Amino acid sequence: MVLPNGLILVSGPSRGGKSRWAEHLLSSEDSVTYLATSAQRTNDPNWDERIRLHRERRPAHWQLREPGSNLAECIREEEGNQPLLIDALGGFTAIHLDCNDFQWKEQVNDLIHSLLSRKRPTVMVVEETGWGIVPATKIGGLFRDRQGWLAQCLEQHASESWLVIQGRAVNLSQLGILVP
Repeated sequence: MVLPNGLILVSGPSRGGKSRWAEHLLSSEDSVTYLATSAQRTNDPNWDERIRLHRERRPAHWQLREPGSNLAECIREEEGNQPLLIDALGGFTAIHLDCNDFQWKEQVNDLIHSLLSRKRPTVMVVEETGWGIVPATKIGGLFRDRQGWLAQCLEQHASESWLVIQGRAVNLSQLGILVP
């Protein structure tokens, strides 16, 4: 599969296979930088296990970066001809939940500008929210709303968009029509 240059979004619900598909899309590249937005160890054994499985699945020749709150800066620091895999957008959204609306939009604009400067494929995993349980907390609702809005903003700049659900990938760019 030949990937287009630019942003490629891979979205879907939890445990649908998004990360595996994103890794597959870049599997023929000689070198890939993997930006893990939520790679820190936690007090949650289930989350730590998921991170361990991701690490074991990645090819040994891929480089790992953990950008923390500086995702846009980390993207700009990477060599322009280096393919990137960003897994996942939810880590970026969660880190910036304490921002007010103006600060959030500035973070999003900075992220989009860093992505638009890329010359090679940048595959970004996006967790879909709002398909299931409605968040019972204000911060949960804020995460859901910001994540959905950000995914739509990124879609406007994407070369391709994939939906991965139940272990199947659907190319939304071929099937769907952008909502005005």
